[in-house]
Amino acid sequence: MLTEIINSSLQQQLIVLIIAALPVVELRGAIPVAMDIFHMPWYQSLILSLIGNLMPVPFLLLFYNVITRTLSRVKIGKIFIEWLSQRSTRQARILEKYKHIGIILFTAIPFPGTGAWTASIVTHFLGISFKNALLDIIIGVIGAGVIVTVLVLLGWIGAGIAGVGIIALAILHFRRRRH
Repeated sequence: MLTEIINSSLQQQLIVLIIAALPVVELRGAIPVAMDIFHMPWYQSLILSLIGNLMPVPFLLLFYNVITRTLSRVKIGKIFIEWLSQRSTRQARILEKYKHIGIILFTAIPFPGTGAWTASIVTHFLGISFKNALLDIIIGVIGAGVIVTVLVLLGWIGAGIAGVGIIALAILHFRRRRH
């Protein structure tokens, strides 16, 4: 019985780490899964998600050129790399003005298309050193983890707060574009 509990717990922890390491989903998906589906305590959910979300970052920062060259050899990989490069170039232009604080906030604000993966790629386009990029992304991931954990702990109230925040930012974004 004890081995079943340990094995089950280890499997759940591994699942949380993997979800947090995935692009797009990252810890925004891992923390709710850990807390709501696996019923892990908030601190365990947060720690596992932070570790999982940060696992790919050093590799992305160090081996971006090798990864993109390798993926570009396959047609679908080339399409994906071109899409990702165009998207990241747009993000880099926006963040270039704010550099480090921009990368931290970009990573910390838990919206689709932001996070450790995209920030790792954007830092490449901005020419930020490995050490500075890693530090900025770590700070941002911790911020995102705290935000998502608090929102999940608040339940429906947290979902409402997140929804209002997303709507407010969308309105501001569209108003800016019109002017």
